[in-house]
Amino acid sequence: MPGLEDLYREIILDHYRNPRNRGELDSPPAHRVEGFNPLCGDEIVVYLDLDDERRITDIRIGGQGCSISQSSASMMSAAVKGHTVEEVGDLTRAFKAMMSIHESSLGGEAAEPVELPDVKLGDLEALRGVVKFPVRIKCATLAWNTLAQGIDEALA
Repeated sequence: MPGLEDLYREIILDHYRNPRNRGELDSPPAHRVEGFNPLCGDEIVVYLDLDDERRITDIRIGGQGCSISQSSASMMSAAVKGHTVEEVGDLTRAFKAMMSIHESSLGGEAAEPVELPDVKLGDLEALRGVVKFPVRIKCATLAWNTLAQGIDEALA
């Protein structure tokens, strides 16, 4: 479906050229965590504030890398801002499930079905095509893994 692929490409490029929530949070209790993909050199820095109800009240992103890693970070920051850690966990699981390569899609045995939360991915759907390029999946999930690490550290 070329029209949809073009739309998705435009969404990715828009987030790359005009990243959402770019910058730093300097005021405490902001938590800072860095992610790095040594295979390609992508870097992501996530700054986040959590309130007493475990809600992400603010998030900022920094770093450098390819269009996939940086646009994924931008889309992630927009998708999780204002949500609870539990809601972010559901969104993360749904996003990573979309990014996973199932054996059946590679001509192998069908993967076991996984129960996923009913979550709307919105602009994140634009990254669905990344699964056609397995080496780029790490680019798309770097920000999500970094965010998960940051939440774990902030709650510890």
